[in-house]
Amino acid sequence: MATLQAALPDRLYRNLAIAMAVVVVAGFSMQLAMGRSTFAAPVVLHVHAAVFFGWTALFVVQTMLVDRGSLALHRRLGWLGAGWAAAVVLLGGYVTVMMVRRGGAPFFFTPSYFLFMNVLMVLGFGTLVALAIRMRRRTDWHRRLMICAMAILTGPAIGRILPMPLMIPWAAWGVFAALLLFPAIGMIADVRRTGRVHPAWWCGVATIAAIQIAIGIVAASPPGLALYRVVVAGGAGEAVPPLDYPPFPGG
Repeated sequence: MATLQAALPDRLYRNLAIAMAVVVVAGFSMQLAMGRSTFAAPVVLHVHAAVFFGWTALFVVQTMLVDRGSLALHRRLGWLGAGWAAAVVLLGGYVTVMMVRRGGAPFFFTPSYFLFMNVLMVLGFGTLVALAIRMRRRTDWHRRLMICAMAILTGPAIGRILPMPLMIPWAAWGVFAALLLFPAIGMIADVRRTGRVHPAWWCGVATIAAIQIAIGIVAASPPGLALYRVVVAGGAGEAVPPLDYPPFPGG
């Protein structure tokens, strides 16, 4: 069984967690400051935001507890985190479906791509969290998988920081490359400390990469388009071409 000595120093995980939290806050604060968000949004969006930011705060707290040696409290809060992660997955999927049904996909993604990108990414987050929980007694795996899972959740915030309109049609790949910086830092730290990359990093990065590749394939496939039409049936999104980029705001 792996022990704390087999893992990277606690401060690395703490610092990565704080860095990801800063990215999340910066991205959504920029969205609000630029007038692209409003408190008049539907209630479910506020609930989604509260759950999302709550998870981010809990994640930082959990890494700090380990850093301080408060492992008993960390383990007790871990079960709260498991339920919270499930709420992130459910709300993330629900809000995405709601937006697509209303024809509200961002103009730098095609509607079908946006639907499958958000749903598959949030499912990938849930999968990595579930795997990390299952391997919670193997500290070296648990920590690294949790960092990879949280890296996925930085995607929406990164998308609000990057100049996405200028990156069409590679906007999603730009976000993908940026969020991989977090596990990449962990990989580099591994190599510097032990001379090799821990397999947990490869597991997490491979999961993220597989999802990124699958999004484009599924979104343009006949089964994917059929599912998209089921999702938007009866909504304003039904009139929106699934594979066309929406018009620029004000265009």
